[in-house]
Amino acid sequence: MAEAGTGLDLGAAAALLAAGVVAVPVFKRVGLGSVLGYLAAGLAIGPFGLKLFREPETILHVAEFGVVIFLFIIGLEMRPKRLWGLRKEIFGLGAAQVLVCGLMMTLAAMAVGVPAAVAFVGAMGFVLSSTAVIMQMLEERGELAGPSGQRAVSILLLEDLAIVPLLAIVAVLASLTGVADEHAPPLWQTIGFAVAAIGGVLLAGKYLVDPIFRLLARYGGREVMTAAALLVVVSAAGAMALGGLSMAMGAFLAGVLLSESTFRHQLESDVEPFRAILLGLFFLSVGMSLDVSVVIDDWRIVLGGVLGFMVVKSIGIYGVARLFKASHRESLERAALFAQGGEFAFVLYGAAVVAGLFSSTVGAMLTAIVILSMALTPLTTLLMTRLLPKDEQSPEDADGVDFARDLRGQVLIIGFGRFAQVVAQPLLAKDVDVSIIENDVEMIQAASQFGFKVYYGDGTQLHTLRASGADEAEIVLVCVDKPEAADRIVELVKSEFPTTKIMARAFDRGHSMRLIQAGVDYQIRETFESALKFGERALVELGLEEAEAAETIGDVRRRDEARLDLQLTGGLKAGRQLMRGNMPTPQPAPYIKPRREGRLLNEDEAGPPAPKARSEPADA
Repeated sequence: MAEAGTGLDLGAAAALLAAGVVAVPVFKRVGLGSVLGYLAAGLAIGPFGLKLFREPETILHVAEFGVVIFLFIIGLEMRPKRLWGLRKEIFGLGAAQVLVCGLMMTLAAMAVGVPAAVAFVGAMGFVLSSTAVIMQMLEERGELAGPSGQRAVSILLLEDLAIVPLLAIVAVLASLTGVADEHAPPLWQTIGFAVAAIGGVLLAGKYLVDPIFRLLARYGGREVMTAAALLVVVSAAGAMALGGLSMAMGAFLAGVLLSESTFRHQLESDVEPFRAILLGLFFLSVGMSLDVSVVIDDWRIVLGGVLGFMVVKSIGIYGVARLFKASHRESLERAALFAQGGEFAFVLYGAAVVAGLFSSTVGAMLTAIVILSMALTPLTTLLMTRLLPKDEQSPEDADGVDFARDLRGQVLIIGFGRFAQVVAQPLLAKDVDVSIIENDVEMIQAASQFGFKVYYGDGTQLHTLRASGADEAEIVLVCVDKPEAADRIVELVKSEFPTTKIMARAFDRGHSMRLIQAGVDYQIRETFESALKFGERALVELGLEEAEAAETIGDVRRRDEARLDLQLTGGLKAGRQLMRGNMPTPQPAPYIKPRREGRLLNEDEAGPPAPKARSEPADA
């Protein structure tokens, strides 16, 4: 292993993999999470442990690509419209958190005697939370796609953008203190490069990538598509790096632009294995980079800095979260999750050392403070989870809950609420082989008490659909409660398993229209048929013959079908005349009253006057 200090040979690769394989399961078993396991393993095999590696920075530069791929995958899930919908969270919530926490930490550092420039750079570096740590923990907890997870992603995106003005501010501070680099580019040039990089990525993603992938899909093999997917990520990240921006931001933008592509799911499945391994290497290399000698020599300053910065930052995060109407629980969880510094601090501190704002010793202490805070984050979130009341039981810890694996049912039911429970009865009555998945642990446990075997799985994830047998099922019944989840499942099944029939539960009329346009084989509004039966019974109770009541309900059904056909082409307001209402609408009066009454041009061809029709109200 002597050669491991200078190069990454087979022995070094084996040491890295072994460290992760041993440490991560142990730390996850005791409830500390994979991030802390990787960091501890890196510390153990690094320059200040077993000394198997003496230059962790080399591995860190390679492993940063794992963070880049992670952000690319997040971008693939974030459609442009959805990203635009988060603009208030990105530039409102994100900017407020960065500014408030940065100001509070700067003042706190100055209060204990730290010079203003050092206090500002140290605080603003620490305010940029770790994208890698937070994303990994959100994914492990299954919260990345939820509302709180999306707000966390918004804050991280703003922090990625903030590194550019912060680097410019470091250059300005250096010039004010007389230690500026004479060869540093002017501010306008830095901003120009950043704007050009963003524009280049946007144009390439919109006009070049999809045609190239169509060509490769036709003439290239699977391995060529995988190489092309990685090339897209590397190119976008490299363009942003040349513009002085975050590589992760470039990968995220590329992912967003490709989220509308027909190759989106292919790209996601191709790069996912690289993401998992490289992200683990990133955490290993961060653990190796911790300078233990600095921690030992200046332990009072380092520990004081870790505790002080984390406490002050947590207070600021909680206050901003409450200001933006977050719940008490979500605010506390966000404060614990974002309390650490991140990988962008290394960039900012390195620039400050080069600019001469502070010495390399101060830079090493600040870097150690950030690394220790990253290591403490899994512990703080675990402590917060233990202290807060438990919302719901995790599937791993729940009794009688099995994950969906190798299911082979003729019919796959996704979601097992009150709707699916009724749907399953006629299928089971005819001995149809049914597989059922649900992501609500309590529902799974309750169903087992009534003789149902329901597996845990999130149908909005492609790997869950594969494990649940969607590729072999004849029909997939989408019975989930949330319309957006149903839309996602339908999209995945249509894209990845085109021969499988899809029947979907619709939430309302607009959702029915979306499902029809998505190409489902059958859809039904969850309350439609029950409401018709209810109305039919009301007519019978009022004295109508059952045949007459049934005929009336048939007319209502036909009108509804005709109205839905019109709405598919003309929008929700189309076909209003087919819906009966109990309040007549006034006939519209002409804007300019004519001087004389109108008359027919050909009175001989005119028929008898038509009866006056009652106007209908607008569609509810």
